[in-house]
This record gives sequence, structure tokens and C-alpha cells, in this order.
Amino acid sequence: MVRYRCTPALALLAVTFAVLANAQTGKTFPSDDEINLVLTQTERAIQLYKPLIDREEIEMGKSYADAVARDRQVMKALETAVKGFKGKPQEFNGPLGFAFFEWLDDASRNALLCASGAISSQISAGNTEKANSLIHLAQNCLDASTLIYTVSENAGSLYQRYVDAEQQLAVQATEVAEKCTNILKRNSPIQK
Repeated sequence: MVRYRCTPALALLAVTFAVLANAQTGKTFPSDDEINLVLTQTERAIQLYKPLIDREEIEMGKSYADAVARDRQVMKALETAVKGFKGKPQEFNGPLGFAFFEWLDDASRNALLCASGAISSQISAGNTEKANSLIHLAQNCLDASTLIYTVSENAGSLYQRYVDAEQQLAVQATEVAEKCTNILKRNSPIQK
């Protein structure tokens, strides 16, 4: 007698059923439109913050050179990620999405540090014009930090949806594979 085995094709079929079940119930992966919206928001935040980094370098002086270098590095990483995700938005649904979220978080923190540094420097500024310029820089950096933080929250929410949907899909695939195995065991003729 022939004994039935769970073949790779049967396993693939089980995973396919799990994908279809995930699409019909429960959690969904972020869509291209949702990811593209976060990318557009990120581009706007970059446009707001990048010129402030140049101002920070000029107004804060050499003592902030390391901070400015880190700010530029984070902005470059974000710009590269946005370009990459624009061509393939679903790449966000993976490890690169988490890195993107971290870069947004870093950028928000860096902009807040820019504001804090400008306020601290304003206190010791020697003249009114310099103090006013530093206050203006602080306010702009604070605004940029708030915007980037909001975008970061949006990206984090999308990434959490990806993680939840991925987990649900894995659970469903395991359940379908177990059902397939049980059915095959029940229906397999025993060899003598």
C-alpha cells in the first residue's frame, strides 16, 4: 500500500491558504499608499530640517561639529531610504522598515538637541542680534523635531502593523500545516 507524505508542494499549498486566510481576516500589511504617505511626510520633514543643520553649524560653532555630522548622517540615511522605498514601498515591510523608523527617531531627537543647544547658547550670547538668531534657530529646530516625531509615530504605527500581520500569518501557516499533517495521517493507508 502507498503511504501519503506531506510534500513541498503540499506545504506550499498550506502556506498559500494561510496567506489567503490572513487577507480575509485579521491584521493587514501596510499598503503601498500608506507607506508612500509616510515617505512624502518624511521628505517634507527632511526639507524643513536640512537647512537648519547648516544654520546650526554656522551659529553654534565648532563645538557642535560632531552633532552636526551625526545630523547629516541621519538625514543622508533617511534620504537614501526614501529613494529606495519609493521604488519598492513593500521593502518597508521588513528589517529596513525598522531601520527607517529608528532614523526618524534619531532625527527627531537630534532636532530637539539642536533646539536645546541653541537655547543654552542664547543665554550666554554676547549681543541681542546673536541671541535673537539663536532663539529663532531653537524655535525652528523644535518645530522640525515635532514634525519628525509625528512622522516617526506614523512610521512606527505602520511597522507595528507589519509585525502584527507577519505574526498572524506565521500562526495561521503553522495551523494550516498542522491540519494538513493531521489529515494526511488520518487518511494515509498503512503499509503492510
